[in-house]
Amino acid sequence: MRQRLLLVEDDTAVRRSIAETLADEGVDVHAVESGEQALARLAEVDPDVVLSDIRMGGMDGVELLKLVRERAPRIDVVLMTAFDDMPTVVRAMREGAFDFLVKPLKLQELRAVLARVASDRIARERFQRAVETEAGEYRLDALVGRNAHMLAVYKRLGQVAASRVNALIRGETGTGKGMVARAIHFNSPWAAEPFVGVNCTAIPETLLESELFGHVRGSFTGAIADRRGRFTLAGKGTIFLDEVGDTTPEFQAKLLRVLEDGEFYPVGAERAERTAARVMAATHRDLERRVADGLFREDLYYRLRVVEIVLPALRERSDDIPALARHFVRKASQDQHRTEPAISDSAMDALHAHDWPGNVRELENCLSRAVVLASGAVIRPEHLGLNDRSAAASEGFPTLEAMEAAHLHRALAASGGNRTRAAEILGVSKPRLYRMIEKHGPA
Repeated sequence: MRQRLLLVEDDTAVRRSIAETLADEGVDVHAVESGEQALARLAEVDPDVVLSDIRMGGMDGVELLKLVRERAPRIDVVLMTAFDDMPTVVRAMREGAFDFLVKPLKLQELRAVLARVASDRIARERFQRAVETEAGEYRLDALVGRNAHMLAVYKRLGQVAASRVNALIRGETGTGKGMVARAIHFNSPWAAEPFVGVNCTAIPETLLESELFGHVRGSFTGAIADRRGRFTLAGKGTIFLDEVGDTTPEFQAKLLRVLEDGEFYPVGAERAERTAARVMAATHRDLERRVADGLFREDLYYRLRVVEIVLPALRERSDDIPALARHFVRKASQDQHRTEPAISDSAMDALHAHDWPGNVRELENCLSRAVVLASGAVIRPEHLGLNDRSAAASEGFPTLEAMEAAHLHRALAASGGNRTRAAEILGVSKPRLYRMIEKHGPA
């Protein structure tokens, strides 16, 4: 589709020259000689971009910019000036101008600016479609489950969504902490702003600070250019810190500064940057125990836990299993472009009988696999794979979970209880080792 441009220039010869040049470039140009005429034709033309001179009789370009931004904020405005008037240019950029050009215009520069306008518009439209899709997926009435525990969660979720307070989401692994964080964001007045998720355990400790706060060129080996961090990318939206309970006290001190002052230092930077993002965090850890053990800062704990949302394990809301199962089967069938299979009564009984240590995430994975194996007919117990572990045990094979526990205990014994050494023996990080001990016990 041709780019539509509204040209505003009070010099007749310049206006004609720019209009003809842009028309030759394939741009749909509508030219007027004043800011007043531009406003009168704004709705009629519905331009992608307004290209306006700054110095004109009557309304100047900066005044026009402000009014266009008020009436049609989706329209980009590029200003032109033949004057060495940097204060005006700075003011125009502060008011939201997309860019400015110095006259006499150079065709190469004009092409580059209009190409960026078109590229940014496509990116914004793509982002808006994604926001609308996610907002629909995470709207409150689309959340699955009507167990009493979950109704209390939905109530708290709605209360938190209406505010900017920090929230701590707690629950076992796989209970849907990330889903709740997204539901809060996409039901808030800031749903159009970015939602940026970070799994704190998926990023090496040495890179976590750079990932969240960014870095400047040359601040460490491999930092060949400045890089914006996740807090910057979140803008006025939400940054979600998953598994925050596994971070180090050193990192926690830097995160605390962000929560207290709204400021952070990119790695290697001398100046602080500010953030307006709302922080939500999640953990499956017993944070109170970690605070008592000196593994988690108490002041950060209270900063994150302005509002707390505790998610029940699936075994505590087993009456939601039928609704969740049908939802996941429908979703998997759509994602895999398959006919949606029915769930047999015997399969549903098997779902109810399972203890679901992996919670909702395990249930979803189980049913995604079953949709493939059932081939669009009926899901039966054998498609669920829930008896695999007991069958392996009956044939004399230990489960992976049992093997991991035995290996952990051997490493702890060999290290004389030294957890740093045990982590080295196992080839895992200390946070990973702590999770294994919490899962299997110290001995």
